[in-house]
Amino acid sequence: MNRKARRFIDLSVPLDRLAKEPFPPEIQYNSHEEGAVQAAQYFGLQPTDFPEQKAWASETVTLTTHTGTHVDAPWHYWPTSEGEPAKTIDQLPLEWFYGDGVLLDFSEKPSGYEITVKDVKQKLAQIEYELKPFDIVLIRTDADKRYYEAHYFQSHAGVSAEATHWLIDQEIKVMGTDGWGWDIPFSVQAADYKQNPRDGVLWAAHYVGKEKEYCQIEKLANLEQLPRPYGFTVSVFPVKVKGASAGWARPVAIFEEEE
Repeated sequence: MNRKARRFIDLSVPLDRLAKEPFPPEIQYNSHEEGAVQAAQYFGLQPTDFPEQKAWASETVTLTTHTGTHVDAPWHYWPTSEGEPAKTIDQLPLEWFYGDGVLLDFSEKPSGYEITVKDVKQKLAQIEYELKPFDIVLIRTDADKRYYEAHYFQSHAGVSAEATHWLIDQEIKVMGTDGWGWDIPFSVQAADYKQNPRDGVLWAAHYVGKEKEYCQIEKLANLEQLPRPYGFTVSVFPVKVKGASAGWARPVAIFEEEE
């Protein structure tokens, strides 16, 4: 009998204080020697009581729930969704975050390009795939390759509000991007709005969440490593932060192959 081997591909960026996102984490690294001092204080001992005066290493991290790879909850977009109080990250069903993955490769699109419904349909036709309910749709722009560059947060193609509506109408509840945000870069939105102030320009795709409940994964990585555009599983369970608008995640793509 043939056995199946599983291959795991990490789809996350690291939490790194050197990253060039607008809200990088602050990370304080505590050495094993510092851990011995801390442990001695807690337990009424001396640092010399520990082997070579070493105990635990630890880190203290200060960050927002939107730092690094994370899942946005409906509460992030607006106080209500579909006429009801919007769900926070700890209120969402776990079933949404484990499902069949579909990769749509828009890495050929320039920074600031807004992906349309037509674009999405063309990519699906190109890979010969029809979306089904609860697929997890991943948008590749290759912005993660610029994670340590100053212009990172404004160097991705974004998804239009209309395309977001369309994906939700196909019963897609979780969709993600390797860009800093799901919409086109804020710099592009702001420039457009300043030139012609009107509704439907600022944060348009996010605001779809007012009308239709869904989640976004932001700051994915390594989507170019996926060997095929579908036929794999995505696991992207968010951290359970009470009452929060987002939760950090370590998404992985899981491929099963015959040995």
